[in-house]
Amino acid sequence: MVNGQNADAAEGELEPNVAWHDVTTWDIEGREWIDEERYSWFDRFPKRAEATTTARVWELSRSTVGMLVRFSTDSDEIMLDYALTKSGFNGINTSPIGHSGFDMYARGENGEWRWVESAGPKEQAGQLTIAWGLAPGEREYALYLPSFNGLAALSIGVTEGAKFQPLPPRRMRPIVFYGTSINHGASASRGGMVHTAILGRWFDRPVVNLGFNGNGRMDAAVGELMGDIDAAVYVIDCLPNMKAADVLEKCVPLVKQLRAAQPAVPIVLVEDRRNTNAWILPERSAHHDANHAALRECYAELRAAGFRDLYYIEGDNLLGNDGEGTADGSHPSDLGFWRQAKVMEPILRQALIGR
Repeated sequence: MVNGQNADAAEGELEPNVAWHDVTTWDIEGREWIDEERYSWFDRFPKRAEATTTARVWELSRSTVGMLVRFSTDSDEIMLDYALTKSGFNGINTSPIGHSGFDMYARGENGEWRWVESAGPKEQAGQLTIAWGLAPGEREYALYLPSFNGLAALSIGVTEGAKFQPLPPRRMRPIVFYGTSINHGASASRGGMVHTAILGRWFDRPVVNLGFNGNGRMDAAVGELMGDIDAAVYVIDCLPNMKAADVLEKCVPLVKQLRAAQPAVPIVLVEDRRNTNAWILPERSAHHDANHAALRECYAELRAAGFRDLYYIEGDNLLGNDGEGTADGSHPSDLGFWRQAKVMEPILRQALIGR
């Protein structure tokens, strides 16, 4: 048994009388294609995507990154009964909490989202107390699911007799992010610190995270699936996994594919962040220069062809300009993710007008 509160606290024991609530009896946010067949209820893509996407994208799509469960309760303890699909809990520069853990927020007195607690697994399946000793009162919670692991089962436990209300996903149009390991969550300390999640809280709007570690490459098969979603906005952030020639080949067709499927949905193109040590690595800096130039060329071509509601985010300052925003020069730390969200926020706010 593990718990989510700090290491100096005594390990919490589950209450003998716990009321359990299976999240599959209501639904989770960030999970599209809800009426289609899946291998696991928690998969990001429907089963049919296995035949169209690459084997690696399909495998990565079975993580639960970006999904969250909403509920309200007045319980002074919140517990989880979970089963993960993978036994490994660590990734490169990613802790068990950031890789396979749960991250919980609640609404504060002014309606803002505030962090409560996070917890990482010590076993593939088990029970844990993510928070206890909570202040009295009924409040709304949001529980982010694991970023790089998948789930086979999840129930939320509260003290028997406490109020508990499942909250269905908000049905406003979601922000849909398509990208790389950065969108997938590397190397955030916990799920709520990925920029996609931060922006979801700032806009108080659902998010669909289509980040694929090492495999965000503007694939037409992913574009076809994205076109099924009546999104508020599409954010295409794939350049960290691409070279300039790939961008020139695939960007314009992907935008045209999305616009044909969803003519009213704004589209945001994002340059790749510069590696924070690119200033001293001429070859890496030249790679970024070429990628950025290729994306600008695609953007100009689309604008000249009459595409509107098309937005552009430059990459040079996505992580700041002091070199302190990453875990390894490439993948953002929590600081880098927050900075990236700050750069994206005004462009997304503009794109979301009327959506």
